Amino acid sequence: MSQRITESESLYNNLEQQSTQDLLLGINQEDQKVANAVNAVIPEIQAFIDACYKNMKDGGRLFYIGAGTSGRLGIVDASECPPTFGVDHNTVIGIMAGGDSAIRKAVEFAEDDTTQGWKDLQEFSITTKDSLIGIAASGTTPYVLGALQSAKEAGLITGGITCNPDSPLSKLAEYPMVPVVGPEFVTGSTRMKSGTAQKLVLNMISTTLMIKLGRVKGNRMVDMQLSNNKLVDRGTKMVQDQLNISYDEAAELLEKHGSVRKAVDSVKS
Repeated sequence: MSQRITESESLYNNLEQQSTQDLLLGINQEDQKVANAVNAVIPEIQAFIDACYKNMKDGGRLFYIGAGTSGRLGIVDASECPPTFGVDHNTVIGIMAGGDSAIRKAVEFAEDDTTQGWKDLQEFSITTKDSLIGIAASGTTPYVLGALQSAKEAGLITGGITCNPDSPLSKLAEYPMVPVVGPEFVTGSTRMKSGTAQKLVLNMISTTLMIKLGRVKGNRMVDMQLSNNKLVDRGTKMVQDQLNISYDEAAELLEKHGSVRKAVDSVKS
């Protein structure tokens, strides 16, 4: 039986008797432990990224799979990659137990099916160039474990993000990433510290991969989608700064070429 730190008793008691300030201070005190827990597993995160990058630069994709909060976090991170980095929607893909309807409303017992995760992945014509990260705070979610086991047997690179050391997920994944954040402020509420840790790790993975794949120049999102006025303004200022031209000239170039990268390259090339 794995050590279920995520289910262990909160360090705080009689929460309903505490003042608003005390509750907030307690939650914040616990949250401060998360970054250090993630820092401790940077070598493991790096190992996964380096392996995944080799496949992605040859056209492979990155899949996230999870249930509940973990699944939603994967979907959020994947969905941000196209607008932020200008990649295709099929480059980083998030899948969760219960399908898209479960993003807003929990689907009962969906996470308990050991075969459905792999079936869901099969809809994307999985190949050995693809990589899969299973996300489960407890490290015991059947939907995630079943998918990871089948993916491993099929020759995919497999990573696992969990907050329980020695959990089934950490043992099954080729590249386990296990930030141990300790007990939650509200006992067992893994949407809190565990969820924060998972999001931090996902941000690190996707951002680092996109940088390595050439989707950032300097420190700028030069391939971002210009999908609203704020982003058009941001892109215009990037072009203006890079080329040392007026705002209006930069706006004209950006409109003509459709991205910061192309607008700048049209002048510098």
